[in-house]
Amino acid sequence: MSPVVSQAVGLLVADRQATADTIVSAPAPLQPIDLGDDAQVTEVLDLAVRVGEVVLASGTGVIDTTTQVQFIAATYGLAKVDVDVTYDSIRIWADRGSLLPPASMMRVVRYRSLDFTRLAAVDRLTRRIRSEIVSPGDARAALDAITTAPHPYQRWAATLGWSLLAASIAALLGAGPIVALLAFLTTAVIDRTNRLLNRFGLPFFFQHMVGGMLAAAPAVGLAAVAGPLGLSVDPTLIIAAGITVLLSGLSLVGSVQDAITGAPITAAARMLEVVMMTGAIIAGIALALRVGEVIATPVLPVDMSPARALTDLPVQIVAGAVAALAFALACYAERRALAAAAFSGAAGTICYVIAGHIGFGPVTGSGFAATVVGLAGGLMARRALTPPLVVAVAGITPLLPGLALYRGLYGLLNDQLLLGFNQLFGAIGIGCALAAGVTLGEWVDRTVRRPRILRRFGALRRPTIVRRQKISLRRRRASPTGDNAAAARGAAR
Repeated sequence: MSPVVSQAVGLLVADRQATADTIVSAPAPLQPIDLGDDAQVTEVLDLAVRVGEVVLASGTGVIDTTTQVQFIAATYGLAKVDVDVTYDSIRIWADRGSLLPPASMMRVVRYRSLDFTRLAAVDRLTRRIRSEIVSPGDARAALDAITTAPHPYQRWAATLGWSLLAASIAALLGAGPIVALLAFLTTAVIDRTNRLLNRFGLPFFFQHMVGGMLAAAPAVGLAAVAGPLGLSVDPTLIIAAGITVLLSGLSLVGSVQDAITGAPITAAARMLEVVMMTGAIIAGIALALRVGEVIATPVLPVDMSPARALTDLPVQIVAGAVAALAFALACYAERRALAAAAFSGAAGTICYVIAGHIGFGPVTGSGFAATVVGLAGGLMARRALTPPLVVAVAGITPLLPGLALYRGLYGLLNDQLLLGFNQLFGAIGIGCALAAGVTLGEWVDRTVRRPRILRRFGALRRPTIVRRQKISLRRRRASPTGDNAAAARGAAR
């Protein structure tokens, strides 16, 4: 099969397929390099690990990162490669045959970035490498332009996204306008404060701790003035919204996905990061509450009643959709991905509320909703031409257990150990169910939506007789002299 035909078929098949779903079906190599040229081999390996660095830093799982690195290398002729991806490094070894020594490359991932625009741009670059003749040098230049490009929105737009996320989460939990407004303003202060602290190089653990303190301070103040002013509000929802915002940036989905798909080392490292940052948030909240008790502020009451009934579904759907959209905006998602994220958040909220109404618990309901989100994320990602991770992570953000974490903290601080540990373990269960559900949904999506034309490397389904006749008829109609040429050929015979 000629490379031109392979590229054309690849374009037809992958037009509406997520990149991570179809790169294993692309014909390779499209543009082989000289394996004896050390400079060219090094350039290809460097390109492959740099692409892997971007997708890994954005929260992509180890398996998908490994597949993408292997694909980049195989496209340029390095089909026999071994890739080792860990939490903060990517190693690749390339076998160049028995007559040449193997080549290797290592890249350390020194940052974590929730920049979904960069992730989508790398996704499109991978599509371009697969479907066009792109030299390693041109691909490297395009990758450098992606990684050095400014954010698509101003920084205040990201702050607006985080603040809108907090207000939506508060509304999703049943808060009124006052609490939702305070959650909005509090999150804006948290975002700007942590951005300032990040400039001084303060570790993220302490940044999350400061965020927890700032999330609890307005709630303590509102509890102190609510009684004298006769306000009927629930200040704890401000804390719950702040916890959800701070947790949304952690790679919970990636950690559980790595554990399920066979990458235990990276899964343990990511899970340790999630646990440490969650502990920092809880420590900051606990410190703020203790300070409030010292200055004689009343202890914040905690409503232990179950979630609201199905009658709140319209408000919850809107709040869930806005929360997912706001998270995608805060992570610099492209405009065409915002609508997909909002739809995913609404779908997840509907599934969670319906599961609770039927009688399922929060863990089972979260897992069911996340499975639907993961499945819908892959399907919608094909239409929006954005990585499924963007839609999936945004879709489960409204379901993060911020309120359950605060309930557990309240129980531990007030000598209600059984209640506290019950809520904390419930929050852990919800988090794991969300991540596992997304993984299952994406797996089902990739299995059901497997390309029908390309079954394996270089395997094509031959067109049927009827299809060949239709193609021939279209060609004759497209040619203005087709009938005359056919008559001339018949006369010559």
